[in-house]
Amino acid sequence: MKPASVAAVISLLSVCPLAAAEPAGPGPEYRIDSDLTQASPEGAYTIEQYHKADADDNWTWQAWVRPKDSKDKATLLKPDQDYPAGFRFSNDLHYLVRMQKTGSGEATMYLYRLGKDGFESATAKPLGDLAWAFFYGRAESRKVQKPDFHMSVNLVKGLDDNYRWMGEDWPANRYIVISLSGEVEPNRHHHQIGTVNDWRCRYDLQTGRFDVPREFAKTNAKALVPQ
Repeated sequence: MKPASVAAVISLLSVCPLAAAEPAGPGPEYRIDSDLTQASPEGAYTIEQYHKADADDNWTWQAWVRPKDSKDKATLLKPDQDYPAGFRFSNDLHYLVRMQKTGSGEATMYLYRLGKDGFESATAKPLGDLAWAFFYGRAESRKVQKPDFHMSVNLVKGLDDNYRWMGEDWPANRYIVISLSGEVEPNRHHHQIGTVNDWRCRYDLQTGRFDVPREFAKTNAKALVPQ
């Protein structure tokens, strides 16, 4: 290679440096919490949770999912959080639900989809935010005071059996059932009021849409009676 060509290559590399390899896990400042490590059905994947503390002892948590028998390949389940989380896999292992505590009596949910490089976010916003937006877009949400306290999004049990225990006969690995709860913060006029109490909706993993099956009607009517 001519000297001029070598110089051109060096100049190009200085402008467009080689991409750094993706890390296989968290940095050395993080420590694993072995009690929170969990495996998917049949052990195909393992989720590890790590934390670090700052100078004021505020903790930051990361969750990493690692394929079986792989020490040099793991995927960070974004974003970092202030608390550890719980996880559930769909039976086909194509989706992963993160049940994330966000504060005292508060929680949200994230959804991940298996891609070519591991699990990645399946929605642009947290699934919990999308579920609340769906609820507020329905006429029944205007029957109660809008909650602003102890906002909680939860996964209704049954993802592992396609909600057969609820008497449903839905296609396998198709739906997630979500429940919403929230209160109105207490003030000088009233104590805290639970205005949304286990209101349920369904999320379609194929279409990315929410709906409310007719069989949820009775439960949802009770969910909007202030407590």
